[in-house]
Amino acid sequence: MAIRLLRFALIVLAGFLAIGFAHSADNLDPKTVGNVDLKRYQGTWYELARLPMYFQRDCAQAQARYLLQDDGSVAVSNRCRTLEGEWKEATGTATPQVAGKTDKLWVRFDNWFSRLLPWFTKGDYWVLYVDDHYKTAVVGNPNRKYLWLLSRTPDVPEWVKQELLGKARQQGYDTSRLIWRTPDSAIAKAQD
Repeated sequence: MAIRLLRFALIVLAGFLAIGFAHSADNLDPKTVGNVDLKRYQGTWYELARLPMYFQRDCAQAQARYLLQDDGSVAVSNRCRTLEGEWKEATGTATPQVAGKTDKLWVRFDNWFSRLLPWFTKGDYWVLYVDDHYKTAVVGNPNRKYLWLLSRTPDVPEWVKQELLGKARQQGYDTSRLIWRTPDSAIAKAQD
């Protein structure tokens, strides 16, 4: 009986190890860009697409405005437009996760929950790609649950979308579930 139990335990352990090794590449953190020039990164970014997430469930369009502060932090203002045309806004602050590195930031939004549990309410903002002219970017987090494809303009050519999708896929993100920006014309119809 003890030998059977030991044999069963070894088989189960071997199975878990095999699964772990098979998925070890998936468990590697996404690769960030190394360093982001926050002076060039500041300004307005439009969300072209994102993975589904609870806190953006009503967003048909979204944009973010970043403003570099004297202390090296970044003031964040996120705006979300619903299909009904209503704008919602959230403000917060982004700070480097590691001093001197600007490609991995913590973002904390200013709301009652953040004030109640400040150590629990910061989110990862990892810059996975930014083009040389700081016109497009791919942002995600280490567990790949969050992903944003960003641009300085709300509309980009198809080849730019495909380039950003390729960058996200190379990092192991599931782009099949992306929610794309709703065109202005669809929001205008919803307002009528």
